[in-house]
Amino acid sequence: MPQITRIIVPIDFSEYSKKAFRYAIDFAQTFHAELVLVYVVEPIVYPADFSFGQVALPSMEHELFERGQEQLDTLIEKDVPQGIAARSVVRSGKPFVEIIDVAKEEHAELIIIATHGHSGIEHVLFGSTAEKVVRKAPCPVLSIRSPEREFVMP
Repeated sequence: MPQITRIIVPIDFSEYSKKAFRYAIDFAQTFHAELVLVYVVEPIVYPADFSFGQVALPSMEHELFERGQEQLDTLIEKDVPQGIAARSVVRSGKPFVEIIDVAKEEHAELIIIATHGHSGIEHVLFGSTAEKVVRKAPCPVLSIRSPEREFVMP
């Protein structure tokens, strides 16, 4: 039987990621594992004009960082059953890079991540964070796709 003591769960507060979170809760109960919820704020950069280049908006990024932390804390408080250890990590950067870094730092045995199901031009333009995590993760990754057959009941 695999030893799973720490599970990384990327959260972007979409219904897709909340579904992956529900899967993670069941895995955590089964394996007596700790959940580490990860929210990543992508740096906000706007082009100012051609003479000054790009301008970062650190105040907006800081606000998103704090709001993400509050929402993760609320999610843990309200939805994680008693007896399951859970904590949150908020990072700034490219989501797939930060998720992989947290998995390495935490010595995670599993990542449970949602796929948003983008296809066609959306996939070409935005790429897939889940796909990149699967390819580069230091541990196994369970990708949760909607609306496919489920083995965890809501």
